[in-house]
Amino acid sequence: MPQSAQPPLEFIAPDLNPLLLRVGQTLLPLWLRWKTNITSIEVDNLDTLLHLYEDFQLGKNRFLIAFRHPSVNDPYCLAYLWWKLLPRGAKEAGIPLKKPIHGHFMYDRGIPLWAGERMGWVYSRLGGTSIQRGKTDLMGLKSARKILLDGQFPLAAAPEGATNGHNEIISPLEPGLSQLAFWCAEDIRKAGRTQEVFILPIGIQYFYVTPPWEEVSQLLTGIESDCGLTSLPNQPANASTLYERLFRLGEHFLSIMENFYREFYHRSLPTIVTGEDDPNKTLSIRLSHLMEAALGVAEQYFNLSGTGTVIDRCRRLEQASWDYIYREALKPSNSISPVERGLADQIAREADLKVWHMRIAETFVAVTGHYVKEKPSVERFTETILLLWDLVARIKGDNSFFRPLIGKQRVKMTIGTPISVTARQPAYKNDRRAAVASLTQDLQASLQNLIIPN
Repeated sequence: MPQSAQPPLEFIAPDLNPLLLRVGQTLLPLWLRWKTNITSIEVDNLDTLLHLYEDFQLGKNRFLIAFRHPSVNDPYCLAYLWWKLLPRGAKEAGIPLKKPIHGHFMYDRGIPLWAGERMGWVYSRLGGTSIQRGKTDLMGLKSARKILLDGQFPLAAAPEGATNGHNEIISPLEPGLSQLAFWCAEDIRKAGRTQEVFILPIGIQYFYVTPPWEEVSQLLTGIESDCGLTSLPNQPANASTLYERLFRLGEHFLSIMENFYREFYHRSLPTIVTGEDDPNKTLSIRLSHLMEAALGVAEQYFNLSGTGTVIDRCRRLEQASWDYIYREALKPSNSISPVERGLADQIAREADLKVWHMRIAETFVAVTGHYVKEKPSVERFTETILLLWDLVARIKGDNSFFRPLIGKQRVKMTIGTPISVTARQPAYKNDRRAAVASLTQDLQASLQNLIIPN
């Protein structure tokens, strides 16, 4: 994030470049080997997507892909599905799909802020459309609505809104995708068209080819050192000993953060002694109190209420910080005095510092006190430890975007059953809010059912 005030964030319009698309299709396998630890990507129930895409090209339907978002590598997996698996499946099934085979997609306007402006340029040229999640982004919504109605390709988006770092936990879905799908069905009806509108759920999960217990142990040792803990000597790298270390680290880290908010932000965090009956529940309660304290510090500064879910509150805080940093007064067409500019920069620096507390809570929004305990798989261990690594990197001032790559992974994508939005139009006409809530709930259940136990 910038340390000085900036002009307001502009909407980044989709501007598909066929040449860049061909380059991306060619280089994707090399990119996966170079920049990720993914060795293979497989898909189940591809026939469902094949026939849906065939009907899309024949003008029989419009559909929105709702994909799970556990990892920053999900967009690469989705691209591999579009560019490699779908054409291969079509060829094997004798389905003559027209080229290029691709998909439009929605992405968070904040991504180019931390990944670099070039990423916004690339996303735009690949047919992506930006959206600001913390406010009613009229231009972003209008663009997505137009693409879903008349775009060259289907539209993909992550209804969780952001990565949550977990293979087997789905964050509460945001209702925007359901609303967008209902708008499309309504627009089609008004245009006198007969296409059916669907939402297609897609699950994405990551599994280690060989359990990297030793690498997990080494990563845990580094975090222990950063937190001032001495590693236990002569401990084998297995689920039992690593769980003891992880739990010990969790307690220690929580104590550090609780004291930080008590002493320097005057938050009344209760002192809870870990009970012997259910220490995991106690840890979960402490984590909840810590998240509340972190959000409260940021909300107090931005004068926001603490209502809604943790995700709702995080989105409001993010948008509030952007409103302080990206200012209408700083448009090139406006004149501003040096003193006003200096004050604007001061506000931007303070906003950037205060929204840091929101990032603390956001990192742990899907963490529970029992996730690893109930099933101590190497995947669950690694997910939780990497979230701790993210937070420690943020506290140290390092770039948490460059996560360590642990072990080799295979990816399993699962195509779900299409949900007809058109069939729900009568319910939508009767009670729009209830229909959107019902569709969102059913989509959440569908994505949950796509999770493959390991």
